[in-house]
Amino acid sequence: MTVAQWANTVVSGFVVVCDAVFIGMYHRQAPWWSSGMGRYLMVFAATIGLLASYTVVMTVVGLDGVTATVLRIVRSCLLLTVAGLLLQGARAIRQEQQRQK
Repeated sequence: MTVAQWANTVVSGFVVVCDAVFIGMYHRQAPWWSSGMGRYLMVFAATIGLLASYTVVMTVVGLDGVTATVLRIVRSCLLLTVAGLLLQGARAIRQEQQRQK
């Protein structure tokens, strides 16, 4: 692997670890399921962690063929989830701004 691939893999692994710490702490210490913002944060964190996991798995294991194709489809679905969450956040900001007027 090149230096860039190693750096990408190490940083992605670090994101996975940080994400797992966040999700674990948030799950244990906050009633995240009882509010829209809590659910939003949990889904967003899980999605980012899964995207980083994809990078680690594809780089370290070096999958190809059907398995790689399935993982790429899963990655595309995760990216669509991120897009949806960003749109949901933008909508929430817009609604809050209108309420404050």
